[in-house]
Amino acid sequence: MRLVFAGTPAVAVPTLRALAAQHEIAAVVTRPDAPLGRRRVLTPSPVAAAAEQLGLRVIKTARLDDEATAQIAALDAELGVIVAYGGIVREPLLSTPEKGWINLHFSLLPRWRGAAPVQRALIGGDAELGVAVFQLVPALDAGDVFAMRSVAVPDDATADVALDLLAEDGASLTADVVAGIAAGTAQAHPQEGEPTLAPKLTLDDGAIDWSAPLDEVYARYRGVTPEPGAHTTLAGARLKILGAAPAPVDAPHLDPGLLHGTKTAVFVGTGTTPLAVTRVQPAGKGAMDAADWWRGMRDAGPVRLGS
Repeated sequence: MRLVFAGTPAVAVPTLRALAAQHEIAAVVTRPDAPLGRRRVLTPSPVAAAAEQLGLRVIKTARLDDEATAQIAALDAELGVIVAYGGIVREPLLSTPEKGWINLHFSLLPRWRGAAPVQRALIGGDAELGVAVFQLVPALDAGDVFAMRSVAVPDDATADVALDLLAEDGASLTADVVAGIAAGTAQAHPQEGEPTLAPKLTLDDGAIDWSAPLDEVYARYRGVTPEPGAHTTLAGARLKILGAAPAPVDAPHLDPGLLHGTKTAVFVGTGTTPLAVTRVQPAGKGAMDAADWWRGMRDAGPVRLGS
């Protein structure tokens, strides 16, 4: 098929590569170069970089407006495929390719419609993660589904690790759906079940409530890592939690937020059993091993986070 592909972050790259190996990609639509790093150097999106490596035409646009719609319409593509582009496809662009647009979404729809499905699923403690390919419609992630697939994700995976795994499975699923559409055998079915929403995360979503049970604390850490990042406060200053895991069974019982350190580990009390914190970043300092940080704190007397 002759396709137009829209995507921006690294999680969209496996799908682009899978489709480029099997179909004609008329153009790749992505967000404009963005300033990255301390020096704010303008850098192409991961999808733009991959498209250029593949020798594909790239259309960079911050919005899918009338100008972008005209450029895409001129491609005469049969199908549009979108993966985390970062913008809304509206009419008349929605109907511009002959067969419309399909979207790879990183959840088992209709659960977690929205911008942060994997992060919200992890925070919510979902036992199952997955991907779905559906027909794009004006309503948010509400179109008929061509295919869904559950994906095995390790119990300790943070959001970035989970997304990488889902991106690979999603690429193969999307390729299968596009092949079915090309052959005329693909069938989409209405979504079944009660929808839940997955709005974009804010900095506040990363705040740890140490009075919550360990499973909720750890689920939130996983869901907000690496962005927007798990954090707490110590003496009114923000402390980032960069690495954490459930404490071993022989860890001491601690009141919520209370710290206990050893030469190799730092434990923080929750509403149930402690969390082992392995890496932190204090305000105004670089990232460091939690045990090293604790050695500078241990003479300060009892230390409680969230204060």
